[in-house]
Amino acid sequence: MSRYSSSGSVSAEGVDVAYGRDVVVRAASVTLRAGSVTALIGPNGSGKSTLLRTLARLHPPASGDIRFGDGAELRALSAKDLARRITLLSQQRTAPGGLNVRELVEFGRHPHRSRWSGHDPDGPAAVERAIELTGLGDIADRPVQALSGGQAQRAWLAACLAQDTALLLLDEPTTFLDLRYQVDILDMVRDLADEHGVGVGVVLHDLDQAAALADHVLLLEHGRISAEGTPDDVLTGENLTRAYGIEVEVHRADGRLHTRAVGRFNATSL
Repeated sequence: MSRYSSSGSVSAEGVDVAYGRDVVVRAASVTLRAGSVTALIGPNGSGKSTLLRTLARLHPPASGDIRFGDGAELRALSAKDLARRITLLSQQRTAPGGLNVRELVEFGRHPHRSRWSGHDPDGPAAVERAIELTGLGDIADRPVQALSGGQAQRAWLAACLAQDTALLLLDEPTTFLDLRYQVDILDMVRDLADEHGVGVGVVLHDLDQAAALADHVLLLEHGRISAEGTPDDVLTGENLTRAYGIEVEVHRADGRLHTRAVGRFNATSL
């Protein structure tokens, strides 16, 4: 999908991220690779979204180094060059007033337009492909302000896809989506990695979704990566019970991992 495969990976080494004096991510090392999906999981406040946003240069690291696969330093790139390499679907987004869905998706092409003429020969095809992938064709002319939460989520994701980068960062992409579109979005993420070589980093709260989707999983606790590896390596009862502070059972059925947090309402063991 992307024309920037040479920069289709990014690595952070020993990264600390702070808000003032409060260090919220400590000594994080992570690599997002071309054609692979990495899921970031962990309790609220563990640093997942902050780490993801740091890879997109929305938070400056207090220490450590972040580089792309071709050796380019994250901090040294111009804003336009960075936007050609990596895009982020964040939780906080505000669309300019008066835009319809297609115009919002077209906004994702901004890194590819020439400075003076705005020329972007690949733009129309990229926009149409993104609209088709996210199932927005029937509402492409609808005002963004008139969309439901799930429709708006898909419209913003389409804008990210139209940006046509080799690296895609997704912060809780299934928020606001009903079951059908959760499955559609996660299938699409898997296809982007498998068929187009896109490197994906995704924050997920649903552990079963992370198990089914990801090639690599990072478990964060209190700002530190406490476990990493394949879903089988990371999604264990011991790891999850410790991280979430509640008993979590893990079992495999039909070739997939399944997790369950145990409370009074479902206290019978599996």
